[in-house]
Amino acid sequence: MKGFVLGGVSSGVGKTVATLAITQALSDAGYTVQPTKAGPDFIDPSHHEAIAERPSRTLDLWLCGEDGLRRNYHRGEGDVCVVEGVMGLYDGDGSSTAMVAEALDLPVVLVVDAKAGMESVAATALGFREYADAIGREVDVAGIVAQRAHGGRHEAGIREALPDDLAYFGRIPPNADLEIPDRHLGLEMGEEAALPREALREAAETLEAERLAAVAREPPEPAAKGNHPAANLPSTEPRIAVASDAAFAFRYPATIERFRERGEVVTFSPVAGEEVPDCDAVYLPGGYPELHAAELESSGTLSELADLASDGLPVLGECGGLMAMSESLTTAAGDRYEMAGILPADVTMHDGYQALDHVELEAVNGTLTATAGERIRGHEFHYSSADVDADARFAFETVRGSGIDGDHDGLTEYDSLGTYVHIHAESGAFDRFLETVSPNR
Repeated sequence: MKGFVLGGVSSGVGKTVATLAITQALSDAGYTVQPTKAGPDFIDPSHHEAIAERPSRTLDLWLCGEDGLRRNYHRGEGDVCVVEGVMGLYDGDGSSTAMVAEALDLPVVLVVDAKAGMESVAATALGFREYADAIGREVDVAGIVAQRAHGGRHEAGIREALPDDLAYFGRIPPNADLEIPDRHLGLEMGEEAALPREALREAAETLEAERLAAVAREPPEPAAKGNHPAANLPSTEPRIAVASDAAFAFRYPATIERFRERGEVVTFSPVAGEEVPDCDAVYLPGGYPELHAAELESSGTLSELADLASDGLPVLGECGGLMAMSESLTTAAGDRYEMAGILPADVTMHDGYQALDHVELEAVNGTLTATAGERIRGHEFHYSSADVDADARFAFETVRGSGIDGDHDGLTEYDSLGTYVHIHAESGAFDRFLETVSPNR
C-alpha cells in the first residue's frame, strides 16, 4: 500500500482538517483510504475513522520501534495510506513526524497556513525541505497543501512562488464549518463532533486528489512480519473483557487485534451498568471517566469489578482505567465520586495537563505487562493526579516520564495493575499480559 505523510509547519496549523479533506478527496476519486496517525494520539484517529469508515492505525517509533512501525503500517488495508503528522514536522525527540516519514521512506506533503501569505508560503516550504539536509535526515518534502487559502489571486500567487520541484496539491478554503471543538486532552472525539460531509466535500473539490495519489510511495517491508517477535503464545487462549464506551474509548486497534489473535475479546459498558462478562482478565483502556463519573459511581459495574479483583481476577487499567480503579475521582469543579476502590489512590482532575511525554518504565518485579527488570515504552498525557496511600506498591520505576509520583508508575493490588501510561501492542507488553492471564499458565 502506497502512502504519504501530512506534516505541519507547527501544531495547530490544521493537519487534522487537511487529513480529513484529503481523505474525502481521495475517496471521492475512487480510492480506498487507510488513515494513520504519526504519534500516540487517540482523538485524531477517531475523526479519521468517521470519514474513512475504517480504524486509523498508530505509527509511533517510540511505542513501536522501526520494525513494529512498518508491521503496523503493512497491516492496514487500502489503495492509499494518509499519515497525519504530530506537532510540527521536525518537533519531538521520541518520534517526530520527520522520523516516521524517514523510517517509512514516505514523501511529506507540508500543510502550511496560507491565510496571510503567498510568496512567504513558498519560502516556508522551501525552508522545511532544506532543513532536512541541514540536520542529516532523509526527508522528502514533495509539496504543499495551503491551509485557509482563498482562490483566485491568492491561490495563483502561492502556485507561482513555489519552486518547480515543490508541488502544489491544492488548498483548504477558510470555512467555519471546518473547525473541530476541543477540550482537555485535545479535540472532541470523532463520533461527538464529526465534520459535516458537505463542508469536507467543498474542501475536497479544491484539492488535487490524483496528484496526491501519484506522489504516494510504497514503504519498505518490516524485517519480521506478523506479531511481536519476542512473544510467546499462551498455552490456552484467554478471554479478555474490554471496557468499551464513552468513558473508555482510548485503545489502539493493534491492541484489540492482538487480543483477538491470541484469545477471545468480549466487551462491556461500565457507564451503562453492564455486568462484567465471564473472563480471565479485564482491560480498562483510557478515555474520559471524569465526564461520566456520576454514571460510573451509580452503575454498579465498578463495585462488581472491585469484588472480582479482590477474588484474584486480573484487571489492567491505563490512564482513565487507573482513575476508575482508584478509590475516588474528584473533578476540576470539586465534585467527588466513588470509583472501584481496587487501587489505594484518590484521583483529582486539574485545569492544566499534569504530564505529556513519551515514557520508559522498568519493572521492579514481575507484573501483568513486564517481567522483573524488563523495560517497556509508552506515552502519558493526562490532566489528573493521583494521591496514593503511604503503603502503596508500585510495579515500575520511571526511566523517562512523570509516572504517578515522578519516580514510579503502575499501582498494583491483588493481581491487578493500574498505570498512567498507554502502551502499544508492538511493545510486547500485551503479549506478556496474555501469557500471564492464560487459564493454564
